[in-house]
Amino acid sequence: MAASQKCLGKGSAAPGPVPKDHIRLYSMRFCPFAQRTRLVLNAKGIKHDIININLKDKPDWFLEKNPLGLVPTLETQSGQVIYESPITCDYLDEVYPQKKLLPSDPFERAQQKMLLEHFSKVTPYFYKIPVSRAKGEDVSALEAELKEKLSQLNETLVKKKTKFFGGDSITMIDYMMWPWFERMEMIELKHCLDSTPQLNKWTEHMLEDPTVKATMFSTEFYKVFYKSYMEGNPNYDYGL
Repeated sequence: MAASQKCLGKGSAAPGPVPKDHIRLYSMRFCPFAQRTRLVLNAKGIKHDIININLKDKPDWFLEKNPLGLVPTLETQSGQVIYESPITCDYLDEVYPQKKLLPSDPFERAQQKMLLEHFSKVTPYFYKIPVSRAKGEDVSALEAELKEKLSQLNETLVKKKTKFFGGDSITMIDYMMWPWFERMEMIELKHCLDSTPQLNKWTEHMLEDPTVKATMFSTEFYKVFYKSYMEGNPNYDYGL
C-alpha cells in the first residue's frame, strides 16, 4: 500500500495501470472523507494502491477520471471509476464479500443509512466552528448546536445498549463517522463530548481497533496540516 506517496499535482505524469488483483484509491492523506474509504479497504483486507492528489492543483488526468475532482475516487482494473465516500464504501463491501461491514438485514441496513444521513448534518460544524473561531467570532451558539447533535448520537448508543452503533462489533456506520471524531482534539472540540458518556466510550473502543490505528494520524500531525490549510497553502506531503 503506497500510502506514503507524495501527492501528484498539475503537470504530473498519469500513474500506470491499476496493479493486478488490486483496486486503486485516489486520496489525500488528511481528508476525512477519503479516510472512510481507507478504513474500509484496511478493515476488509482488500489489496489496493493509493495515489494521493494535490487538491489545490489537480492533475488533468485525474479530472478526466472524475470531473468533480473529488477524493475519495476508486478505479478498478477495467477502468471503472466510483466516487463519493459512502458510495465507494458500499461498493467495496458489495464487491469484496470478505468481512461484511454492512448488515445483511434490510432494516438494519436502512437504520445505518438513516444514521449516516443524520451524521451528514453534524460534519459541517467541524468546519464552521474552527473557521468562525479563527475570525474571532463567538462560537458558543454553534458549539451548543453541535453538542445537541452529539447528544442525539449518545442517546442512540444508550438505547441500543451496545459498544458500537451497529452492535457489539464495528460495522460500516462506525467507520463512516470516525474520521471527524479523530480530529476533534485538533480542532479543539473535545469538550463537546463532556456530557455524552456513551459516545465518549465509543471513541475509546474505536481507538482500540487495529484498522483505526493503521489509518490515523496524531493530533500534532493534523495541527500542522490544518494550520497550512487555514493559511491557504495546504502541506499535503507533511511528514513524508
